[in-house]
Amino acid sequence: MKYRNLRDLKVSAIGYGCMGMSHGYGAAPERQESIRLIRYAYEQGGCTFFDTAEGYGAGDNEKLLGEAIAPFRDKVVIATKFGGPKIDGDRLVPQEYTPAEIRQHCEASLKRLGTDHIDLYYQHRVSRVVTPEEVADCMGELIREGKILAWGQSMATADEIRRAHAVTPLTAIQSEYSIMERSVEKEVLPTCEELGIGFVPFSPLAGGFLSGKITSGQTFSGDDVRRAISRYTDENIRANQQLLDLLNEFAARHKATPAQISLAWMLAKKPFIAPIPGSRKEARILENLGAADVELAPDEFSEIEAALARIEIHGHRTDEEIVFGLNKQ
Repeated sequence: MKYRNLRDLKVSAIGYGCMGMSHGYGAAPERQESIRLIRYAYEQGGCTFFDTAEGYGAGDNEKLLGEAIAPFRDKVVIATKFGGPKIDGDRLVPQEYTPAEIRQHCEASLKRLGTDHIDLYYQHRVSRVVTPEEVADCMGELIREGKILAWGQSMATADEIRRAHAVTPLTAIQSEYSIMERSVEKEVLPTCEELGIGFVPFSPLAGGFLSGKITSGQTFSGDDVRRAISRYTDENIRANQQLLDLLNEFAARHKATPAQISLAWMLAKKPFIAPIPGSRKEARILENLGAADVELAPDEFSEIEAALARIEIHGHRTDEEIVFGLNKQ
């Protein structure tokens, strides 16, 4: 496995998103199978970067990850989050935790993870009430106390990043980013590059679409978020086929898979990017982690960029789309 630095935090070039072990993609695996797969990612795939959140499975995902990595806790980086979005009438808003409440949530996460420190602690969604400066000051205190080693924001704007970073330097920003969703390229990625902040893309394979395994006519059920995301309507799946055709062309050149080309493109984009795809099958785990060894030549990267500029992406993914869509269906 190759490694990258999120500021001063060394992580495997490709991490592992654990959310799907608890919810979000239909029926989750049995607990012991989830533990086995997380350990498999470390032992067989060389993954040292594992992502969770207190909101995944109402805290159970943290417990699961803590138990899974206990035998090699000092060899891996744990990232978790506090303060995700919540429903407020017909709106979706961030949870507004005060510094005192953030401390309580940090202590609860430490207990569930079974560890004495969190390597990377994210604010899951930036508060509208508690300022970035107040949160950053609290994070600085937690760092000085040794309860967390570093902190980050998720889905933050460039302005929010700058304001927080000026108080306590940020180690990473986590936001959605993939070949299908590139809005962070306009302001967020340049800001991270300027300030020396790492960037951690979630949903780097667009919920599995970029693996090429999702076809029109496919159905999603239960708490599978994809049944509420417009990207997965039959019409949009067909309309986005040209994107998969592009990925398949480069996959054939490299004897790789479309998913690996998607991740290799992302790694080639900037040296401070470390994506966190999630999977619940051995083969897919190794496929994703193996993308770290797929290198695109500069001219190939430019060729992909030029082709992407001509392709219109159909459908999208938003917090509101997921939460309200799942509740209506």
